[in-house]
Amino acid sequence: MKKILVVEDDNTIHKIIKELLEKEHYIVVNAYSGTEALTIIKNGNIDLILLDLMLPGINGEDIIKKVNKTIPIIVISAKTSSIDKAKVLLDGANDYITKPFDKIELLARIQVQLRMNNKQSKNLKYKDIELLEDNKTMKIQNTKITLTRTESTIMRELLLNPNRVVTKTRLLDLISISIDAENCDESSLKVHISNIRKKIRKITQTEYIESVWGIGFKIKE
Repeated sequence: MKKILVVEDDNTIHKIIKELLEKEHYIVVNAYSGTEALTIIKNGNIDLILLDLMLPGINGEDIIKKVNKTIPIIVISAKTSSIDKAKVLLDGANDYITKPFDKIELLARIQVQLRMNNKQSKNLKYKDIELLEDNKTMKIQNTKITLTRTESTIMRELLLNPNRVVTKTRLLDLISISIDAENCDESSLKVHISNIRKKIRKITQTEYIESVWGIGFKIKE
């Protein structure tokens, strides 16, 4: 059974969504604030997130930026502006539905996102780098490297964005909500990157991770 996190501070809407999903035999996890949602995401195996934007504490827009992109997010919001919709979709949301929503349409959109996520390979690959589904093993030129949880979180985000710079802030946010990841600040992030590079150099002298001064890191093209 798929586990869906409902992040909504309006009790009436929250109850409607919860009852609708449970009738369809989904496991429903409840969060009524952004802070509560991030804690659940860190500690639970969530398959999909239904997310309101206007939340107490951390707002929905910030949650989208912090969540690993392998978890599909459907925004359910009263904001109807095309600018609002475009922004959250560009920031990483997978779909956007406005309130009041049609129940049948919501269920259909959930099914589409879960189906698309299931079809995606759990391994991430770019050129001759591959991060395996177990999140503990990376392959370089078909040679396996064992990664720590934090190193895996870093590599997953870099491989999800092979042509873009991933900011240090983005990586630190992901590490902070990653299960079993070590506490990490900017200095220790550099150490983790250095450790990954050392592991790669045992196999090849090719540089795979490029530092972008003052901003972050990217996979070298």
